[in-house]
Amino acid sequence: MSHLPQIDYDTASQEVRAAHDEEVRLRGRMTNMKRTLLHSPAAHRIYAEWFTLRAELDPIISDRAIWIFSHAISKAAKSKIAITFFRRALINKGFNPDALELSEEEVLLDAFGKAIVADSNAVPTELWAKLKQRYDTKVLVDLVAFAGIMLATAVFNNVVEVDFDPELEAFAEGANPT
Repeated sequence: MSHLPQIDYDTASQEVRAAHDEEVRLRGRMTNMKRTLLHSPAAHRIYAEWFTLRAELDPIISDRAIWIFSHAISKAAKSKIAITFFRRALINKGFNPDALELSEEEVLLDAFGKAIVADSNAVPTELWAKLKQRYDTKVLVDLVAFAGIMLATAVFNNVVEVDFDPELEAFAEGANPT
């Protein structure tokens, strides 16, 4: 059970309701994490910058590659909600997250995501060399910033113990998606 409640839309301030409505307008849904973050519209806005950075990385890094990167971060951070969110993204596009054949780029991003979480002070030099061969500096800045928000999302979900979104259940590890 979550340590913090989700907002109650009916009793929320006009600022919170406006932020809620804008999120639904932009993304078409509202997750339990976002309903919790909306107690602070500023915190919600900061975490929503994930989408801004994703847009900056597109089309240089494909959706599938960014989902694999995000999944690696989520898995290394042991965040069930985040892991399952990216499993759902992969499954909904026809990929089996338990049997992916990764491209060279995806292997690199998977390793980078895991390395960031394992020890951000010790990302291997050879990994950085491969990243610098593939991407320019702006992309790397955006990618690291994106990873920071992704990790912050995982940490928020873990620390608060945000209630698992029911619509994710079918995509959780060990579930049999149809």
